Amino acid sequence: MPTTALRNIGTLVTNDPALGEGPLGLRDDAAIVFEDARVVWVGDSRDVPAADTGFDLGGRAVLPGFVESHSHLVFAGDRAEEFAARMSGRPYTAGGIRTTIEATRAATDEQLAGNVRRLLDESVRAGSTTVEIKSGYGQTVDDELRSVRIAGRFTDEVTLLAAHVPPPEYAGRTDEYVTMVVEQMIPVCAPHVRWIDVFCEQGAFDRDQAHAVLRAGIAHGLVPRVHGNQLHQGPGVQLAVELGAASVDHVAHVNRADIDALAGSETVATVLPGADFCTRNSYPDARALIDAGVTVALGADCNPGTSYTTSLPFCIALAVRELHMTPDEAVWAATAGGAKALRRTDIGTLSPGSRADIVALDAPSHLHLAYRPGVPLISQVWRDGVLAVTNTGVAQ
Repeated sequence: MPTTALRNIGTLVTNDPALGEGPLGLRDDAAIVFEDARVVWVGDSRDVPAADTGFDLGGRAVLPGFVESHSHLVFAGDRAEEFAARMSGRPYTAGGIRTTIEATRAATDEQLAGNVRRLLDESVRAGSTTVEIKSGYGQTVDDELRSVRIAGRFTDEVTLLAAHVPPPEYAGRTDEYVTMVVEQMIPVCAPHVRWIDVFCEQGAFDRDQAHAVLRAGIAHGLVPRVHGNQLHQGPGVQLAVELGAASVDHVAHVNRADIDALAGSETVATVLPGADFCTRNSYPDARALIDAGVTVALGADCNPGTSYTTSLPFCIALAVRELHMTPDEAVWAATAGGAKALRRTDIGTLSPGSRADIVALDAPSHLHLAYRPGVPLISQVWRDGVLAVTNTGVAQ
C-alpha cells in the first residue's frame, strides 16, 4: 500500500508516553508515517523514512483527530428562539426537547440524513474524525428505528437514546413509556446500535426507570451510557458505576461520593461545557474529578437545543477557562479521553498501529487551541489515512 509521511512537525501530540514527554507523549521537530489507514512509524523529522507521498508541515502542530463521544445529530428544525429566551433569563428545564421531537417526526429520511451529513462535515472541518451519534428525537418505535438506521449510515458508534424525555403523548405516564421502550423499542433497534443511553434527571427519568432501560439494553447486548447529574445532583453517576457504564455524561452536579465512585471504576466522566455555556448551567468541576483520579473525556454535545456546536476546539477553550483543566488535560480529554469513553484503543493516539486520524494545526503547538479561542486553527485533517480537509497548499 502507498505510504504517506508528515515531516517538519512542530509539536506532535502522540498521547503515548512511551513516544515522548508527559501524558501527551510530546515530540518536537517530529515526523509520522502512515500506510493503509494505520500509523507505521513515529520519530524525529531528520530520520523519517522515504514514503510515496510527503507533506512538509512547516512547523505546524499535529495531534490525533478529536473523538466526539457525545452528539445528537439526527434531528430536524432548530431552537434558536428558545436559546434567545434562555439568554434573556428563562431557565433551562429540558422541556424544549419535545419541540425537536415534533419536527423530527415530521421530517423525511432524506432531510434527517442531510442534516447529519451537514453536521458531520462541520465536525471534520473542526478536527473530529470519530463521532458517536444518538437517537432520541423520534420516540416512537418507527421513528427511533429510522433514527438509528440513519445514524448508522455515518458511524459505527450509534446510541439508542429512546429514553431522552417522556414524549408529549406520554405526559403523566412515564412508567408506561418506559415499558414500551423496554418491550418494543430496544428489541427492534438493538441490532442497529452499539450503546444504550438514558437521561436520568428530574423531568426525565428517575433511577428506577433509568435502571429498567439500561438493564433491558444490556440484556440485548448493548453497552450502557448515562446522561447524569446535568441539572441537579442525582442518582445518574451512581447508576452508571453500578451497571459498568462506559461513560456518564454532563456530571455538572456531583458530590464526594459520586467522585469517589467514579475514581474507583472504569466509567469515564464526560464533560460537555458547550451545554453549560448555552444553558447558563453550572460548569462541572473537572479539576476535582481529575485530581481524584477520574478519567475525563470532553465532548461537544451537538444538539439543537442546548449545545448547537460541532467544535471541539471551542470546547477545549471552555474547558481550560471554565472547568479549570490545563491545556494538556483538555486536549487529552478530547482525543484519548473520548476514545476511552467509546472503549476504543485504535483512535485517540498516534503511535504505530493506531488509526491514521490526524489533525494539523495552523499553529506550532496544541496549546494554541486554548490560547487562541475562536480562531479556525484546523489546517489539515486526515481520516483513515485520507486527506479529508486541507486549508493550505502544502502537499508536495
